[in-house]
Amino acid sequence: MRKLVVSTVATLLLAGGSAAFAAPHQTTGQIRQFTAGKTLVLQDGSAFQLAKTFRNPGLKVGEKVSVNWDMNGKNKIAESVTVVK
Repeated sequence: MRKLVVSTVATLLLAGGSAAFAAPHQTTGQIRQFTAGKTLVLQDGSAFQLAKTFRNPGLKVGEKVSVNWDMNGKNKIAESVTVVK
């Protein structure tokens, strides 16, 4: 019985760790360059490709934004961009 409990707990810990690894990332910064429908570049040089489903909330160069993104190969894909006030 003890072996079963230990192996079950170990499995749950490993499964939980992989789920956390797949979570999207978040970055905050000012917009340096914005090409509607294609790319977003922040002042620190972070570049994001915009998802095909991206809807522009009225972004402008110089605005502070929060970007939720995930990796797709070597590219950072912005899943959502919101203006930070």
